[in-house]
Amino acid sequence: QVQLVESGGGLVQAGGSLRLSCAASGRAFSTYHMGWFRQAPGKEREFVAAITWSPGTTYSADSVKGRFTISRDNAKNTVYLQMNSLKPEDTAVYYCAADKLFNDLRRGNCDYWGQGTQVTVSS
Repeated sequence: QVQLVESGGGLVQAGGSLRLSCAASGRAFSTYHMGWFRQAPGKEREFVAAITWSPGTTYSADSVKGRFTISRDNAKNTVYLQMNSLKPEDTAVYYCAADKLFNDLRRGNCDYWGQGTQVTVSS
């Protein structure tokens, strides 16, 4: 069982930065692939970024490449999403997710989800 708790969301002006954190419970954290998804009002949830459990290969959606960076610290059971050059269209609830199967994670068919953290980018 893995429990995920996101933090770090908030209100920021366009061009600003935020770092989201996702703290995971459970000793098996290091064996899970981890990802970030987001859902804006009236829109479907979409993939943002993912990182494999080993060797920590990262993947990002085209809409955030060059601006967002996913990373993980297995010693702290935490995954991060560094978001730079934020745009109003990045406004959404951001969710952390975990799965043992990368393809499932990438499709959003994840075993575990956090409760989400709101990110609002003002123009």
